[in-house]
Amino acid sequence: MRTFAILLAAGRSERFGQDKLWLSLDGRPLWTHAFGVLTSCKVLDGVGVVCQSGRTAEFNRLASGARFVVEGGATRQESCRLGLAAVPDECDAVIIHDAARPYVTEELVKAVVAAVERNGAAFAGIPVTDTIKLGAVDSWTTLDRSRLVAVQTPQGARRSDLVEAHRRAAAELTDDVALLEAIGLPVTLVPGDPRNIKVTLPSDISSTMVGPVETRTGFGYDVHAFSSDAHRALWLGGVEFDEKPGLEGHSDADALIHAIVDALLGAAGLGDIGQRFPNTDPRWKDAPSRAFLVDTAERLNADGWSIAYIDASVLAERPKVMPRSAEMCAVIATSLGIARKLVNIKATTNEGLGAIGRGEGVAAMAVATLRRPEKNP
Repeated sequence: MRTFAILLAAGRSERFGQDKLWLSLDGRPLWTHAFGVLTSCKVLDGVGVVCQSGRTAEFNRLASGARFVVEGGATRQESCRLGLAAVPDECDAVIIHDAARPYVTEELVKAVVAAVERNGAAFAGIPVTDTIKLGAVDSWTTLDRSRLVAVQTPQGARRSDLVEAHRRAAAELTDDVALLEAIGLPVTLVPGDPRNIKVTLPSDISSTMVGPVETRTGFGYDVHAFSSDAHRALWLGGVEFDEKPGLEGHSDADALIHAIVDALLGAAGLGDIGQRFPNTDPRWKDAPSRAFLVDTAERLNADGWSIAYIDASVLAERPKVMPRSAEMCAVIATSLGIARKLVNIKATTNEGLGAIGRGEGVAAMAVATLRRPEKNP
């Protein structure tokens, strides 16, 4: 039986507060731990990755040996379906594992694969040790915990059965074997591993897992004059404003994003925005500054940094920034792959003082805090 594995790494980490898949764990991104186990497992004939939207290049760079890397969907179920569509036709069975479970072992993968070969479908699970009650408000029923298991991944089944289960799915379900159960197919329990935890909340990553943490802070500043081109677009924080003219510069002259990029690069010891995105390089001519954020995030992730917080201020007589600050924060957070709550934007005028006060341009300042496990504690 030819068996392929799909690593689901398309999640948005909404409950974690930042992109947990790129959190540095033992000096490398969290998702690569499970990927390494799967690619070294001799019972698997190939491994594919379903990644976060817009980040295939980043995953491809680190997913050496992957048979495919494809973008995922809005839900886990859709991401699984897209992964199934990418599996080679010669595949007989598929094992699915969540990238947020970095401590999966080769032994557990082998056990699930063996159970799929014997019985057609299987999942890993561990006994529930807490008493579980079902109900609401003041009406509760105590469940028999001897009959309950906490479901883990990997999970697997014959490829044809999984494809059919997705085709007939009438609702969004939370795991893969639930789809099989919904169409009446039996599944087998394989004893799971208590260490095979799913990283869901920051508390799931303890200091004993990541070791001592290095924290750095960087400061960024940028200023651009308003353009003499009356038709030039005005961009701030990755958002286009209706007012014209925009700011003069080699790229789109987004002073806010430039200040944030400078702060991030400074905190990581990677020089400044002029070195990484020089105005002599034609690639950046009129380029959207969101691309600078994406590129910077890739570099930070490669070096093991996670973004803890960004605070920025815009100094301008116009445009009025605060009515669109939430939109700007969302664009910046999405471009960096972090939670919206990790970005804060403020705005003020210069009270008529100096070039900014006379309305000749816009300035921005930013402070960024980065964290990663110490490489040489």
